[in-house]
Amino acid sequence: MSIIDNRKAFHDYFIEERFEAGLVLEGWEVKAIRAGRAQIKEAYILIRGAELFVIGMHISPLLAASTHVKPDPTRTRKLMLHMHQIETLIGKVERAGFTLVPLDLHYTKGRVKMEIGLAKGKKQFDKRETEKQRDWDREKQRLMRAKVR
Repeated sequence: MSIIDNRKAFHDYFIEERFEAGLVLEGWEVKAIRAGRAQIKEAYILIRGAELFVIGMHISPLLAASTHVKPDPTRTRKLMLHMHQIETLIGKVERAGFTLVPLDLHYTKGRVKMEIGLAKGKKQFDKRETEKQRDWDREKQRLMRAKVR
């Protein structure tokens, strides 16, 4: 079940591979995510050492959930992956010119997970071509529906 999607990532990047990563969160953050108060549009993933961190993910704190804690909405959060997955991601990012972007937040077995994508940036003409293709697909569907009726 998806909580938040990052549609901007699909507009700006070609997504080559997808990985599911766990997040290191505090209690108030989980409550706020369950209430739908998270935003990953401007977030990106950084590699430090042999660890992955998501930076720029904004989680607005609930007023009632965090009375004794000083919440930081944009703190750096660690991602949890298997070591062999991290090694392949580091290799592709450093050598092949890929970047890592968060694609969505979702629940898996009651836990909040983040789907990250190994992505290559799109040029402006690629973005226009994708938009034209999407419009053409929409128009084809419209024509097919009109033909059936």
